[in-house]
Amino acid sequence: MRPKVYTLCGSSRFPGAFHLVNMHLSMQGHIVISLGLFGHADEPIGARFLTSDGDESASEKTTLDQIHFRKIDMADAIFVVNVGGYIGSSTKREIAYAEAQGKHVEWLFTPVNLG
Repeated sequence: MRPKVYTLCGSSRFPGAFHLVNMHLSMQGHIVISLGLFGHADEPIGARFLTSDGDESASEKTTLDQIHFRKIDMADAIFVVNVGGYIGSSTKREIAYAEAQGKHVEWLFTPVNLG
């Protein structure tokens, strides 16, 4: 089996879930690209200040979003870490971008409604 390259997408509120999904996919022999930091969870400590604590207009946030789109470009598929079904606005944009690029989308929890 050829390993897939996955980019993880989802809210940075849930670093533990990202780490578990990363471990699970890695143990299955896949290559995993994750978030560089978890601003909402302040992991590592100080990360929320680097992303202006969630200010959507911040240049740091815009830069991180663009980098994440490039990570999606590098992947065969995205894996949405939607803890409890939660999908925020940034994640919705990432899913739409991935689908527009013809990337396969996999989920931690099957989504009920993306509208």
